[in-house]
Amino acid sequence: MAGEYMRSSVHVHSKLCDGKNSLEEMAVLAWRAGLQTLGFSGHSHTPCDLEYCMSPARTAQYKGEIAKLKKQYEGKMDILYGLEWDLFSDDDPTAYDYFIGSVHYVRGPKTGRYYEIDWREADLAACIRDDFDGDGLAVVEAYFANVAKVAEKHPTILGHFDLIKKINAGNKFFDESDPRYAAAASSALMVAARNRCVLEVNTSSVYRGFREDFYPSEAILKEWLALSGNVVITADVHDAKALTFGYEEAAAQLKALGYSKVLVLGKGGFSSCPL
Repeated sequence: MAGEYMRSSVHVHSKLCDGKNSLEEMAVLAWRAGLQTLGFSGHSHTPCDLEYCMSPARTAQYKGEIAKLKKQYEGKMDILYGLEWDLFSDDDPTAYDYFIGSVHYVRGPKTGRYYEIDWREADLAACIRDDFDGDGLAVVEAYFANVAKVAEKHPTILGHFDLIKKINAGNKFFDESDPRYAAAASSALMVAARNRCVLEVNTSSVYRGFREDFYPSEAILKEWLALSGNVVITADVHDAKALTFGYEEAAAQLKALGYSKVLVLGKGGFSSCPL
């Protein structure tokens, strides 16, 4: 059914990681908004991070609270127990209803330090300076190599494919039009295609004010279409107000690029929704 993508939000964070709302608050607001499927995707425990990932204790709490919400909304709205799994996570993504495979870090080849590439400009600058000899595009290449590794894990959804551009507005750290950037992205995209990944069109960069464009870029989406790749629209929600933020704009962009359908994740897996 056309527009069915508007009723599913499956990249959702809560206070148990780096979101603003509790799981229960998210569920209430999703139900009131008419969603059919709400998929929680808390950040998996990752030893190299002390900030936004769920601790083992919070992961246990997360599981328990979602189990209760599943029962509470049974027959009214499908609650999915998902995970946003990072390449450097020590959690088992197969223990969840689904998982979004993502990359948030680059490990420095010289220092061994894990750099969070999508938050503080100072961290990305240090990564480029201290571990990649001032070469921002070398960090890009390392990032997309990590994305390829995640794609090989067969995630349900491959998350924010080009997250490396998040804090690079105005090409502050590297030139996104450089052939090296395109080659690195294409290489990871080929691995994603071989593993039949589903790419998310993620609207959060606009909602959170980092970019004027979504993930991934139009150039990547064009290449993905040429590879007969499938996409799903998500909002990477950290605030309940954003449950379906930008969905209609993303759908219009995809249609303009030549996509005829998007996938929608529900309790029974993916279904196809025409644009």
